[in-house]
Amino acid sequence: MMTTEITRPERTTTAGRWYLDRAGLDDLVAALAADGRTVIGPTVADGAIVYDEIRASADMPHGVGDVQVAGRYRLTKRDDARVFGYVVGPTSWKRWVFPPTIELNTGRRAGHRVEFAPIRPRPERLAFIGVRACEIAAFGVQDRVLDAGPFRDADYAARRASAFIVAVQCTTAETTCFCTSMGTGPEVESGFDLALTELDEGFLLDVGSPAGQQLVEGPLAKAIRPATPVEVYTAAADVAATRARIGDPLPTAGLHDRLLAQLDNPRWAQIAERCITCGNCTLACPTCFCTSVVQKTDMEGIGATNERSWDSCFSPGFARVAGGSFRSRPRDRYRQWLTHKFGTWWDQFGTAGCVGCGRCITWCPVGIDVREELMAIAPPIALSPEPTRVEPVAASFDDFVVAQVVATRLETADTVTLTLSGADPAFSKGSLGQFAMVSIPGFPPLPISISRFTVDGIELTIRGAGPATRAMCALKVGDQLGLRGPLGNNWPIDRAVGRDLVIVTGGIGLAPLRPVIHALAADRRRFGDVRLYYGARTPADILYREEMERWASRGGIEVHLTVDRAGPEWEGRVGVVTQLFDQAQWEGANAIAFVCGPERMMQATANTLAGRGVTTSRIYVTLERHMECGIGLCGHCQMGRFFVCRDGPVFSLEQLGDTFGREGI
Repeated sequence: MMTTEITRPERTTTAGRWYLDRAGLDDLVAALAADGRTVIGPTVADGAIVYDEIRASADMPHGVGDVQVAGRYRLTKRDDARVFGYVVGPTSWKRWVFPPTIELNTGRRAGHRVEFAPIRPRPERLAFIGVRACEIAAFGVQDRVLDAGPFRDADYAARRASAFIVAVQCTTAETTCFCTSMGTGPEVESGFDLALTELDEGFLLDVGSPAGQQLVEGPLAKAIRPATPVEVYTAAADVAATRARIGDPLPTAGLHDRLLAQLDNPRWAQIAERCITCGNCTLACPTCFCTSVVQKTDMEGIGATNERSWDSCFSPGFARVAGGSFRSRPRDRYRQWLTHKFGTWWDQFGTAGCVGCGRCITWCPVGIDVREELMAIAPPIALSPEPTRVEPVAASFDDFVVAQVVATRLETADTVTLTLSGADPAFSKGSLGQFAMVSIPGFPPLPISISRFTVDGIELTIRGAGPATRAMCALKVGDQLGLRGPLGNNWPIDRAVGRDLVIVTGGIGLAPLRPVIHALAADRRRFGDVRLYYGARTPADILYREEMERWASRGGIEVHLTVDRAGPEWEGRVGVVTQLFDQAQWEGANAIAFVCGPERMMQATANTLAGRGVTTSRIYVTLERHMECGIGLCGHCQMGRFFVCRDGPVFSLEQLGDTFGREGI
C-alpha cells in the first residue's frame, strides 16, 4: 500500500497493574478454588517440572530452575525463591483442554436397528497458573484447528471456554527456546485473564479480561496494591533481557516454500539414521492434534463406545491403508512432521504449527534439534551467491572506460536518469549500493550512485547541483562519458532475509536505494514487512513516482511520503521524514534499516530507529564524502580509520561507532 499518512487505531486495555506479594500467591490459588475451579499449576515430579493439580503455592517449585539442551533435561537449585524460575517442561496444557483419551459416542444394535448417542462434554471448571507466552500461542493454534473451522471439536471448545488462564511472563530462558523466531514470545500480550511477572519479592499483576478484573476487585482486593513505576520498569526490563538472551536463531521468512522445495533432499535420510520414530516430539508438543478412534464393545458385542486418543504421525500404523503404509520409512514420517509443522500447516490453518517452545528438542532421546534440521534442509535462499565485489574497471587515477547514453528520463526539474550502455560488462554485475566515478572532459570526476543495474549497463540518477552534474544532466542520447568502477561495498540485503526492512531516505538519496527496492519487490516473499519512508523538498521533487506506485500496489511495500513544503494540490504529510514515524505502530526487534541522506538527517533517523528497538548493528547508512579517485588513494574521503570510497560507502552504525556524526572527522 502507498500512504501519505498512518493512523493509529485506538487500543483498549482492561485497567490494572498491581503488585502481589509472595504470600498473595496462596490468596490467588484459594480464590480460584473458591470459584469452583480445579487449579492446575507447575509441580515437581519424577525429576521434572510438570503441570498438575495444586492446592497451595507450597505445591509449586520454589527456588527450582532447569537446564535444557537437545536431548537432555535436569532440574537445578536456584539462589532465590522464585516460583517460575524455569522454562517449559515435558507436559503442556493440551493435556487438559485436549485430553489424551475421551469418549466420543456410544452405539447399540437392537435387532435390525442401530442407534447412536453422542457423549456430551461436561468439562470441569479449570484454572491454569503459569502459562507462558508460547503456550498461549499454542492455545491460539489449537483454537484455529479445533474450534474455528467448519467442523468443531465440541469437547475441546467446551474445555477451552471453561479455563481461566493465569499467564506468567518469561524472565528466564534456555538454549532450546526459540519463541522469538516464531513470533510467539517471550512477552505475554493477550489471551490471558491475569498475568504475573515475577520479581524478587513478589509479582507484578496485569489484568487481561473481565473475569480477571472481577477477581482483582473481589477476592484479591486485599492482597494487592498498585504497582510502583520501579516495579513496572523492572518487570519490563527482565522480560526484555530474556528476549535478548533468546535472540532470533531461526530465519522463518519463506520457510513454507523453502521446505516444500526440498522434499527430495538427502538430509531426510540422514535424519532417519538418528530418529527412532518414538513420537516424543509429538507427545510433548503443545499443538499436535493427530488422533485415532478406538471402539470398545461390551461382552455381548451389541453395544460399543468410541474413544478418541492421541496418536502420532511417527507411528508405523498411522498411515496404514489396505495396501500397506504409504509412509513406511522413518524418513517419510519425519518429513511429514517437519513439513507440516512449518509448511503445510500454513496452507490448512493460516499459521505455523510450531510456537518455538523447544520441547521437541529437549525431549528427543537422540537430541535432534529441529532448528538445525530446518537450516540444513531449507536454508535461507541468498539473493545472490556469496557476495563478492566485482573487480573495478579502470581502477587507477588516469583511466576511465567509455559508456554511451542510450536513454534519458527527466525525473524532476533538476534531476535526470541516464541509461548507459557499452561499458565493461563488470558494471552490470555490480552490487546494490555501489557507485561509479563519472567524468566528462573539462569537469572533475564525481562519485555517482548506481541507481539501477541493467543487462548490459547501468543507470545513474543525477541532480544538477553544480557545473559538473548540470553538464551530465544535459547529456543527450548518443553522448559519451567516462566511468571507473563499480566501486565501494553494497547494502547487506542478504542480512534482511527473514527480517522486516525499514528504508529511510530523502531527495536524491533514494537513488542508491532504488536497486535495493527492485530486488525486494522481485523476491518479496523472502522478507518480512518492508517500509519505505521518503521525504522530498516539494511534491514536484519526488523521484520515481510511477515506480513508487508499482512498489506499493504490486511489490508489497509500504510507501510513506512527506514533503518539506507543499502547495494546495498536496494532501499528504508535510514535515521532515522522521515525523513519518510518529504514528507508526511497528517495533524494530526484528528489523534492519537502510538509511541515506544528509548526515544530520541520518543521525535523527538513527535515534528514532533506536527508540523502536533497532540496534546499531542493524542500522546501515551510506556516507557522502569528497572523492576524486574512488579507490582509497587520494585521501579526500578519509573518515577516522576509514576511506569511505574503499571501506564504504555503506557502513553499519556499529562499525562507525562514535565517529558517526562527529563534527570535523
